[in-house]
Amino acid sequence: MTQTKNPHVLETESIGKLLIQYSIPAIIAMTVTSVYNIVDSIFIGHGVGPLAISGLALTFPLMNLIIAFSTLIGVGGAAISSIYLGQKDDLKATEVLHNVLILCILTGICFGGITYYFLDEILIFFGASTSTLPYARDFMQVILLGSPISYVMIGLNNIMRATGYPKKAMLSSMLTVGCNIILAPIFIFVLNWGIRGAALATICSQFIGMLWVLYHFYSPKTYIRFQRHSMRLKQHIIANIFAIGMSPFVMNVCACCIVIFINNRLLNYGGDMAIGAFGILNRIQMLFVMIVMGITMGMQPITGYNYGAQHFDRVKRTLKLGITTGCIITTLGFIIGELFPGIFVGMFTDNHELTDEATLALRIGILSFPVVGAQIVITQFFQSIGKARISIFLSLSRQLLFLLPGLAFLPPFYGVEGVWFSMPLSDALAFAVAALMLAYHYKKKMSGTDLRTV
Repeated sequence: MTQTKNPHVLETESIGKLLIQYSIPAIIAMTVTSVYNIVDSIFIGHGVGPLAISGLALTFPLMNLIIAFSTLIGVGGAAISSIYLGQKDDLKATEVLHNVLILCILTGICFGGITYYFLDEILIFFGASTSTLPYARDFMQVILLGSPISYVMIGLNNIMRATGYPKKAMLSSMLTVGCNIILAPIFIFVLNWGIRGAALATICSQFIGMLWVLYHFYSPKTYIRFQRHSMRLKQHIIANIFAIGMSPFVMNVCACCIVIFINNRLLNYGGDMAIGAFGILNRIQMLFVMIVMGITMGMQPITGYNYGAQHFDRVKRTLKLGITTGCIITTLGFIIGELFPGIFVGMFTDNHELTDEATLALRIGILSFPVVGAQIVITQFFQSIGKARISIFLSLSRQLLFLLPGLAFLPPFYGVEGVWFSMPLSDALAFAVAALMLAYHYKKKMSGTDLRTV
C-alpha cells in the first residue's frame, strides 16, 4: 500500500484504488480502536466485576460528548481541508490545521474542567445508582483531566488523514491502542488500580499518540504542516469547520441524550444488570459500526476533493462503492451476532444474570443491522461534500424522530424488551429516510449545477 504524499492524485487515480488506499488504514485504525474498547471492557468485567461494566456503560453519554466536540472540530476541519486542497488552495488548508489545533486545546480545557466540577450530579442524572456511581466516577475523573490530550490527538489525526497521509493516521491510532492494551492489564491486574487504572491507561496511550501526530505536522517533509504565520484563529475558518462538523457533533450529542434515556429506562425496567447488558451490546455493535466509519473516513477526502474539483462522476462512484461495502460489513455482523451471541457475550462476563440479559439484547438489537451500513455511509457522504444541513437531519432522524419515541412508548408495554426492540426499529426507519434523501439529491442536486463551496 503506497503512502499518498500529494493529495492532488485524488482526481486522477482510480476510485477503487483510492478507496482501498484511504479506507484500509482507517478501517484498521477504527477496528483496532473498537477491539481495544472490547478488550478494555473484558479487563474491567473480569478484573473489577459486573457492576463495573454497568458503571462503564453509564459513562457512555459523557464519552459521546467528548467525541462530539472532538469530531465537531476534527471531522469538520478534515472535510474543509480536503475541499480546499481540491480547490488547489494549500494556504487555507494550512490555516485549517492551526485552527483545529487551537480549538482542540481550548475545548478540551473548558469541557474537561466544567464537567469534572459537576461530575457526580451528571452521573446521577445519567442513571447511576449508589452501586454503580463509584465506578463511573473513578473512570471519568481521569478521562476528563486528560481531555485536552484526547482532543488534540483525535483532531489532528483527522487532519493527517485528510491531507494525504492515511497510513500515518492508521499507525497513530494503532500506536495509541497498542499502548493501551499493554498498559490496561498492568494498571488493573498488577497495580490493582481498578477501573481508574483502565482510564489512566487510555490517557497515557493517547498522550503517546498525540506526540506522534504533533511530530508529523512539525516535519518539513509533511505536505501540510505547522507554520508560524498561520498560527492564529480565523473567524471564517472556524465558521466553516463548525458548519460541516456540526453534523457529527449533533449526532453524538443526540447519542448522549438517547443513552441517558436508555440507561434510565433500563434502570427502571431491568436494573443495573440491564445497563451492563447495554454496555456489552454497545461494544459489540460498535465493532462493526467502526469498520463502516473507517470506510466513510476513507471516502471523505476522495468525495470532498472531487466535489470541490467538480468531478461529480467520481463522487458518485465513490459513494456507490462505499454503500455496497458498508452493507456487506453490517450484514456480516448481523449473521455472526444472531448465530453466536453466547460467544460474544461470554467474553465480557461470567455472571449468569448479565450473560442472559446481554444475549437477549444482542439478538434483538441487531435485527436491522444489514441496512445500518448504508445509513451510516449516506449520512457521512453528505457531510463530506459540505451538505451539513442534510447530514444533520439524517443524524437526527435515527436518534430523535424514531428511537426516542420508541423508547418512550414500547417499554411500558413490553418492559426491558421494549428498550431493545426500539433500536432495530429506529435503524430501519432511519435507513428509509436516508435512502429517500439520497435519491432526491441524485435527481436534483448532482447534475453539476449545485456547486456551492465553502
